[in-house]
Amino acid sequence: MDLGVLFNKEQIHEMVRRIADDISVDLDGENPIFVGVLNGSFVFLSDLVRMLNFSLEIDFICAKSYGNGMKSSGSVEITKDVEANLGGRHVVVVEDIADTGLTIDVVMDTIWAKHPASVRSCALLARESCEFIPDYYGEIISDGFVVGYGIDCAEKYRQLPEIYVVT
Repeated sequence: MDLGVLFNKEQIHEMVRRIADDISVDLDGENPIFVGVLNGSFVFLSDLVRMLNFSLEIDFICAKSYGNGMKSSGSVEITKDVEANLGGRHVVVVEDIADTGLTIDVVMDTIWAKHPASVRSCALLARESCEFIPDYYGEIISDGFVVGYGIDCAEKYRQLPEIYVVT
């Protein structure tokens, strides 16, 4: 598997900073809860919340749609649900990449069923071909499988500090 750098550390940092600035404008003073979609969001979520200067909480949900391949299975399974009470809360759902839109659709439905005050979506990357555009995102990318900065291929490459396209 060959990897080519798509976004370097500085570009990623700038994307996260822009997203954090936008979220700060919208949610400062609201004590929101950030719900990371595992496993891919953990690196991005960690950097994102450290750039926010207001009170917040963090929880996680685990949704699986890829298994060990490079293509979505076409179905999404919630394997770990949020533990926090989301009733009346402002929620930001954070994922690594809005790829097909299937995962975020299922996760958003799951979150809305818990009666939050509002739900916003956030992804570091979003595909041009994805029908779901997150409320907050770093960059729109074209087709091509990407890894690094928490994004995996069969649970590998998450630890890479930059985002690479698989060639």
